[in-house]
Amino acid sequence: MSKYILLLNWTEQGIKTIKESANRYDAAKEVARSLGCTLESIHLTFGAYDLVGMLDAPNDEAAATFNLRLASGGAVRGTTLKAFPEADYRKIIGAL
Repeated sequence: MSKYILLLNWTEQGIKTIKESANRYDAAKEVARSLGCTLESIHLTFGAYDLVGMLDAPNDEAAATFNLRLASGGAVRGTTLKAFPEADYRKIIGAL
């Protein structure tokens, strides 16, 4: 499984229906599960992004599918970062 950091912003539609945000989060967790992923956490933030989440996915394709389904709902748009755990970080740096 790989980790993906989700940097999300509410769209105009998303902010107009902000009171439904928690329900959308619950629905997103179900979408993730259906793809073999886990939406591990979501954090309300302020600054450049409205939300930061952590997705655990079996591969890039599952993560991409999750992101497309999430965005197709129209409430959020985001940027996704693939995150490497410490062991992989050390292996990659060690190979230089």
